[in-house]
Amino acid sequence: MIGLDTNVLVRYVTLDDPEQTPAAVRLVDSLTADEPGFISLVVLAELAWVLETSYKLNRAALVRVLETLLESKELLLEQKAVVAQALHSFARGTAGFVDHLIERRARAAGCTHSFTFDQKAAASAGMRLLR
Repeated sequence: MIGLDTNVLVRYVTLDDPEQTPAAVRLVDSLTADEPGFISLVVLAELAWVLETSYKLNRAALVRVLETLLESKELLLEQKAVVAQALHSFARGTAGFVDHLIERRARAAGCTHSFTFDQKAAASAGMRLLR
């Protein structure tokens, strides 16, 4: 198993860099179910944030990207069940994916709730608004 950094996944998903994209595609396409690539929660959060903010992917497009990563047998996502729960609530909500991931990860750690100043996170990600 090998670890994958955010920038490798960004190049693979966006195909936007003529020098780095071919190397990213070769690497990711060489992965197998027996020798998968590992995607940590930090990398996944960074990837979602970059795709939402820098590449302006809309919710539906980001859901498709994240679903593809989740369904891949060649990729191993850290805490896959938590990621799947976060993705499910993100697809129906208004807050960003990372907000949903934060809330779901906190629940998995045993937190009864999470506080935020972000009104969208409180309204759609299940967090409580701190006043």
